Amino acid sequence: MHLRPVKTPCIGVCSTGIGDSVCRGCKRFAHEVIDWNSYTPEQKRVVDGRLAGFLSQCVSNKLRVVDKALLQWQLQVQQISYRPDHDEYCWVFSLIKAGASQIDNTRDYGFEVAMDYRDLPLAALREQIDREFYTLSQAHYERYMLTADLFAASSGQAE
Repeated sequence: MHLRPVKTPCIGVCSTGIGDSVCRGCKRFAHEVIDWNSYTPEQKRVVDGRLAGFLSQCVSNKLRVVDKALLQWQLQVQQISYRPDHDEYCWVFSLIKAGASQIDNTRDYGFEVAMDYRDLPLAALREQIDREFYTLSQAHYERYMLTADLFAASSGQAE
């Protein structure tokens, strides 16, 4: 089986250059942004999988895909770039990122907004999802990248 190469998640809005440990644009860690071109395909897949999982989690808390085939068809018809190897919740985010203000009836696009969020404009919901995605990436960074001694302690190597 041939695995597709992983493209850079960079969206051209990097905040690591101003000192952020997690990029506000693509949500990668600063060292991942810096070292991306030297990563093996497997290392890139691991980073991509983590980011896709976090994004999917944030989107699925607020939106429900009700027709995956319709969603995919709309992405193709609207010529919106999306990753076919990511799940449908990542696809929905690609859709609302490209045109939240142009969507009147979400069911025409294969998704619906969860009841608790139906009063929010779709563009505001997109921003809230993006902030939560950043917060989740930042929390992961703080938990696993800043606490190297955590792993030593759990294996009995710490003092």
